[in-house]
Amino acid sequence: MNTTRKKSNEKIQKLVMGGILSALVIILQYLGSFIKFGPFSVSLVLIPIVIGAAMCGPIISAWLGLLFGVIVLATGDASVFLAINAPGTVATVLLKGALAGLFAGIVYKLLSKVNTYFAVVISAIVCPFVNTGIFLLGCRLFFYETVASWGADAGYLDTTAYMFLGLVGANFLFEIAFNIVLSPIVVRLLKIKIK
Repeated sequence: MNTTRKKSNEKIQKLVMGGILSALVIILQYLGSFIKFGPFSVSLVLIPIVIGAAMCGPIISAWLGLLFGVIVLATGDASVFLAINAPGTVATVLLKGALAGLFAGIVYKLLSKVNTYFAVVISAIVCPFVNTGIFLLGCRLFFYETVASWGADAGYLDTTAYMFLGLVGANFLFEIAFNIVLSPIVVRLLKIKIK
């Protein structure tokens, strides 16, 4: 009976944490839409996604990533791509967020058995890699001609170089640096608070 109550309390704590992180995803995405490096907004919401991966597991972190995608679509951050290919944009935006959260959660779950700090750091690296990787894959599949013309207009001779350097380069570096620095600190503080 006592273990049943303990498991029930843990589930409730995870759901409450998931709700708080969901609100944080919404707020950070709206605020983050004002911070731009290059043509796109910086994804500050990857931090609560990694926190969700560490504190709540892969399902909630995948939810947080999906919510991130929905808010990107709702704020108009993807409007340039929506005008070109709406189904491709929706698929890319929703998948990149959900899979970034899912993979961060799976990586944390696997590596936390070895070392929780290491698991958070690696999850904080995996999340922006998956997010950016799916975005680049979506650009290649659905928007290649448009992206190629943007690259040519920006003076790039090679579209792939433009995609990596001009389109996502600065954003990616900012996102990964923020994730690696802030996610482990916040997770450690939350775990201390819960204990």
